[in-house]
Amino acid sequence: MFQIQNQELRPQVTAHLAQTMALLQMPATEIRQKIRTELANNPALEIVEDRRCPSCGRILSTPGPCPVCSQPFDTQLDEPIVFISSPDDFPAPYNRSSSSTGSPHEISYDNLAPAVEDLPAFVLRQIAPEIAEDERLIAAHILNNLNEDGLLEIPLEEISQFYHVPLSRVSRVANIIKHAEPTGVGASSPQEALLIQLDLLREDTRVPYLAEEAIRSGLKDLSKHSYRNLAKTLNTSLEQAEEIAEFIRANLNPYPGRSFWGDHRQPTEKGVQAYHQPDIILKEIENSPNRRIMVEIISPFRGSLRVNPLFKRAQKQAPEDKSEAWAKDIESASLLIKCLQQRNHTMEQLMTEIVKEQRDYILSGDPALLRPQTQAEMAETLEVHESTISRAVSDKSVQLPNRKIIPLQQFFDRSLPVRTTLLRLVENENTPLTDTELAEELSQAGYNIARRTVAKYRAMEGILSSRLRQKV
Repeated sequence: MFQIQNQELRPQVTAHLAQTMALLQMPATEIRQKIRTELANNPALEIVEDRRCPSCGRILSTPGPCPVCSQPFDTQLDEPIVFISSPDDFPAPYNRSSSSTGSPHEISYDNLAPAVEDLPAFVLRQIAPEIAEDERLIAAHILNNLNEDGLLEIPLEEISQFYHVPLSRVSRVANIIKHAEPTGVGASSPQEALLIQLDLLREDTRVPYLAEEAIRSGLKDLSKHSYRNLAKTLNTSLEQAEEIAEFIRANLNPYPGRSFWGDHRQPTEKGVQAYHQPDIILKEIENSPNRRIMVEIISPFRGSLRVNPLFKRAQKQAPEDKSEAWAKDIESASLLIKCLQQRNHTMEQLMTEIVKEQRDYILSGDPALLRPQTQAEMAETLEVHESTISRAVSDKSVQLPNRKIIPLQQFFDRSLPVRTTLLRLVENENTPLTDTELAEELSQAGYNIARRTVAKYRAMEGILSSRLRQKV
């Protein structure tokens, strides 16, 4: 009896988890489209045009948080107020379905959005200070021949012949590109991209023994998750092989063009996503004694979803040939509603912890105050899998109290405080500091990074080398 029950429950649990993870990864605009499709195709699902708390279901008479379930447990602490808000609570420029005419004092979120920059332009901007002006055409040629994975599809010899320059010169430009952000872009193969990333990672992180050999000799086994074959290839234990594979999976990306890059985008299969509208809005509550922060997670739709009660009653008297189909419609509608609730709950938990951890950065907007934190550490705090955090931050943006819109991913960018400190050191230098001297200054500020990492961050920020800064 127990075995039969377990077999019946497993597909439902799997479907619930799969749909929750899919919804968690979607930004509000994609969820809105999915709900529209479900409403059009599923007669058991309906939307009620009222303002209800997504957590407890209470009807809300005014915009803002639920007066019961959204309040912090201890008003004396810095715990934020986190709630799901309706799109109706925002001005017309945010709510696209509203009338385009509105008050001249309404905020236009489009004006806050940065311009879209593609990957070649993003990389070229980084490396421009490191190459001569006549080498920029070579760099542009390389970058414009990258595939969607960020890998170079043509041989360097072809570029050398095209521009009538030595191959060594083209190789030097290509090498500078490979060490820009995202690391490994411009590599000729996934294997080369992984080896470049591993080499740079060694400067700041302890790399497992045989990790490089695993990439050189066991890449096929790694891609197939054949850890026993990998252990045999490396002449090591299965546990060691699994540890190496997990390290590579967590820290390296064989397709650098698909990794997070830039200041305001997350490349996806659909292309580059620019943040014109925030998914989450952070505000400082006026006149609050402890500068309490309010977090509004914007709902992708107005009103509340529910299973149509008339359809549910009719299903009990459904014709025999339609009974099974109607039951599936009700099950599908119930599953979508539960998964949306779980998504909201996860986002509320995540934003609560982010605001508590990054309070100083949020209130000031100063990147130097961003506390280094990884998605793995957040996953451990919330007691969820790291992939859950990865999906939760994917393709989503946050508006800070100063009205600046940033990707949610930026809260987990460990290099941002270092780069900000680096910028300040260069701005305040009396004579241009070399990368070695900058590394020493950063070490005194609490950031122990290698000289090559300083050069990488300097290139990302568009800072000239000390020699060129001296000329300027």
